[in-house]
Amino acid sequence: MQIWLDELRGSVGWIGDLPAGFVYTIGIVVVCKIILVYASLLAGETVWLERRISGRMQARIGPNRVGPQGLLQFLADGVKLLSKEDIIPKTADKPIFLLAPIIVFVGAFAAFAVIPFGHGLAAADMNVGLFVVLSLTSIEVVGIIMAGWASNSKWAVLGAMREVAQMISYELPLGISALGVVILAGTMNLGDIADQQQGGFWNWYVFRGPFAFASFFIFFTAALAALKRAPFDLPEAESELVAGFHTEYTGFRFAVFFLAEYSAMILFAMLTAVLFLGGWSPGFPIDFDSGWGRWAGVLVLFLKTIFLLSVMIWIRWSLPRFRIDRVMYLCYKVLLPLSIFCVVGLAVQVLIAIAGIGTDSAFGAWLGGM
Repeated sequence: MQIWLDELRGSVGWIGDLPAGFVYTIGIVVVCKIILVYASLLAGETVWLERRISGRMQARIGPNRVGPQGLLQFLADGVKLLSKEDIIPKTADKPIFLLAPIIVFVGAFAAFAVIPFGHGLAAADMNVGLFVVLSLTSIEVVGIIMAGWASNSKWAVLGAMREVAQMISYELPLGISALGVVILAGTMNLGDIADQQQGGFWNWYVFRGPFAFASFFIFFTAALAALKRAPFDLPEAESELVAGFHTEYTGFRFAVFFLAEYSAMILFAMLTAVLFLGGWSPGFPIDFDSGWGRWAGVLVLFLKTIFLLSVMIWIRWSLPRFRIDRVMYLCYKVLLPLSIFCVVGLAVQVLIAIAGIGTDSAFGAWLGGM
């Protein structure tokens, strides 16, 4: 983003006369507003998409009254939630109760600054972008603990305890499977990772051998658990815990939790597409340095994101909720060992590619063909 602002200051005379710090501050605010509007609108339409898909899967129609095919239903829901009374329980810890939704909101939205939306279209192009994204998404756990504890409700406390145990556990296979991509790419810069997958679809990291293929499914499964999506929705199990950690929240604050959850879904769908599915690559060579090519890449990444969101929704309405002990078993006894095995396998694969060991054989050439 600093490069864009420097070019703007050089091309527009009166902007160049302003102090650099002032221009950068205004630029950051504008970019944050754009990202917030984009993520909010996409999160709202994701709610509509989920309700429509679930309706079709259950032989219903779903929302189709507000706007064409119900596309503006999320606006009606937002207005309804904003008009609801904001109730704070008498026995709640008020400062923490009020602060918790903000913490969850920040954890869900701040990471969008690092995610590239296309070739060269990232608000913050960081060399440790993947590390920053995974770190920022962990902030959500703090807000959920605060919400569960401050509500002074047994349902909220139980939901928060489940969420903390589940999210902290599944961050291990999530991070380790993402480490496999770092080993293949040699960088944690998300833009560079996507650029290295350009060309044919066989260059996508998901197709770089069996270890990368397995890492993709481990990452996506762990992301579902970290997002509290079914069949890992134990923290919000309606049949057991009413609404989990946000049982006592109403109106605007409940809307913030709701918006943050669907924004986190979009974030992980985009991150999965960038890490494993070629990012903005359509599967064939294209010039992303040209104007039309860059915006075509944005559209490609958007469509991949919608596809992964549809898969998340399809899984939710297809599989029953797991028991909490089975959720922990899947993490520590299945996904964690498999993710470590895949990382070691990818490391060996890279070493073979670097050293050229065994490339005279067909298997060696395939395994080392990076």
